[in-house]
Amino acid sequence: MERYHRTLAREWAYSRAWSSNDERAAALQGFLDRYNYTRPHTALKGRPPATRVPAGVTNLAA
Repeated sequence: MERYHRTLAREWAYSRAWSSNDERAAALQGFLDRYNYTRPHTALKGRPPATRVPAGVTNLAA
C-alpha cells in the first residue's frame, strides 16, 4: 500500500502544478486507467496489471 501511495503522489498528485484541487481530482481517473489498463509492467512481461485480475471481479477501481 505504501508503494502505491508513493506512486500516486509522484506520478499523479504532484506530477505537475495543478490549477486547482478539482482539476487534479478530475485527472485521477485518467491516471488510474493508464496505470491499471495500459501501462506495461516488467514483471508481467509487458502486460498491464489489469491482466492479472481474475475473470468476474468487478469491484476494482478503474
